[in-house]
Amino acid sequence: MVIFKEIEPLKAFLSDKRALDHSVGLVPTMGALHSGHLELVKASKKVNSITVCSIFVNPIQFNNPADLEKYPKSLEHDIAYLNSVGCDVLFHPDRSEMYQKPTTTKFDFGQLDKVLEGEFRPGHFSGVALVVSKLFNIVNPTRAYFGQKDFQQFKIVQRIVDDLNFNIELICFPTLREADGLAMSSRNTRLSDEERKTASVFYRSLVFAKNEIRNRAGIKSINERVVEMCLSEKNVRLEYFAIADTENLNLLDNVKDADRSILLIAGFVGEVRLIDNMFVE
Repeated sequence: MVIFKEIEPLKAFLSDKRALDHSVGLVPTMGALHSGHLELVKASKKVNSITVCSIFVNPIQFNNPADLEKYPKSLEHDIAYLNSVGCDVLFHPDRSEMYQKPTTTKFDFGQLDKVLEGEFRPGHFSGVALVVSKLFNIVNPTRAYFGQKDFQQFKIVQRIVDDLNFNIELICFPTLREADGLAMSSRNTRLSDEERKTASVFYRSLVFAKNEIRNRAGIKSINERVVEMCLSEKNVRLEYFAIADTENLNLLDNVKDADRSILLIAGFVGEVRLIDNMFVE
């Protein structure tokens, strides 16, 4: 695996590969890699000549400085993980390389970035949009791979690709889960043993809600029960539970088309904020 910390040498390397008609897959990450990230790399390697994984903890997408400070970092572990699945390139820039000058660029996605994560993390998706746009311009990938766990982020990236005419195929890969259903996340490493056992309540809530919808229960009663499930667990604080249209993330109060509906949940276990989602179909 070739490792780059600077933009221009990476661009030159990939330009040479594209001159040989090589396709390029991009897996953008913030590090602290887990098996879910590796599945994205393996999916890219199946169809692309070159797979690039980026590791960059993007400071401008954190609206809470303490969250940025505590975000897990494990570069040596990450490099070993990437080597184990044959990743071709690691792009690991520092902050001064990605933001050589102070940036004032802001993105506004209308309703799409005002609900769910956007409501609780104002400015988050503008920061995501900027760093993803930078990575797309630097790597110029044929395809880019994202996990379903961050589904709202994926919809934001779709909007970027459409609005800015990036010639990139986007792939949303299903969420990988632990044995008890907890969605794999870099933040899981911050959970204590007791908190780790508790954290699966978000997955259990989604499964419950999905089954209730299939049984034609009302959203109001489902929401009340999900709140009860979360409150019954120690050190759990629910921020939101919602059902939305998969195309535009408009929030719904009933399910008329299961194939276009997704359940989304977010909250804290102790001091660690976790998100998850599940398609209704």
